[in-house]
Amino acid sequence: MTSNTPLCTHSQPEQENPFKKHEIFKIQGKDKRGYTILRVIGKLFPARLLSVDVLKKYLEDEIFPSLGETPFSVVYVNTGVNRGDNFPGILALRSIYEAVPVKIRANLDSIYFLHPGFQSRLFLATFGRLIFPGPGGWYWKVKYVNRLEFLWENLRRKEIEIPEYVYEEEEEMEYRPPTLDYGMESDHPRLHGAPILDCTVSTYSMRGIA
Repeated sequence: MTSNTPLCTHSQPEQENPFKKHEIFKIQGKDKRGYTILRVIGKLFPARLLSVDVLKKYLEDEIFPSLGETPFSVVYVNTGVNRGDNFPGILALRSIYEAVPVKIRANLDSIYFLHPGFQSRLFLATFGRLIFPGPGGWYWKVKYVNRLEFLWENLRRKEIEIPEYVYEEEEEMEYRPPTLDYGMESDHPRLHGAPILDCTVSTYSMRGIA
């Protein structure tokens, strides 16, 4: 079985540097309900170079204190995510989720999943409840956003920075067939009628979800 935790030879400061330099996790403004926004850029996530422990320490020191005890929403930008490079693995995601303080978990209102690909939808439909369990688990808070125009229904444009390549992707989408282009969705328990598969994650690595 492929390990979900990369074997890193880089020091902790070297591993944290991409997060600070590229602002992969960044708290920005408020949404239309006044909730704090945490933006996450999936394309820049250095999964192959980062240990889970370093990531958890970075979030504990740099992000969680700024979120405080108030409600917040996450905007996860999935645009341009590369299969094996930007996804840490199932067990790593579960470990990170369990490391999030209970109060912060409870304060998360919505996860806006921008530009979800077919594989990412299938992955969450299959494993989402196992990684983010419970009645109030994050799995139930995911909202697929296929176009930026639908993101602006809940967020103010001036409150969040969106990378230029995301706008370029939007322009390219204008010339593609309208497959899975339904706006904003939260119907993740099923993907085109496919049932949830309650299988164990210990034997499945699933390196890429682009």
